[in-house]
Amino acid sequence: MKIFWLNRKEDTSGVSGVGIVAEGVQFHDGQCVISWFGQLHSINVYPDIATLINIHGHEGKTEVVWDDDKTESEAVH
Repeated sequence: MKIFWLNRKEDTSGVSGVGIVAEGVQFHDGQCVISWFGQLHSINVYPDIATLINIHGHEGKTEVVWDDDKTESEAVH
């Protein structure tokens, strides 16, 4: 299991804001679950990280930051 965060550089929709907007986990089989921060809380499930990035990457405006790249306290604060 790998932990990651979504770091949004630009919020084109005006909904989630910028910075760390969600936390997630990738399971052993590649499936991913993300939990969104902010006022509109939700949890989403994706078959793999490529699908998640395709939907939420916004052409490079949102990046996946893996746990080995940044600690949780650095990401959330």
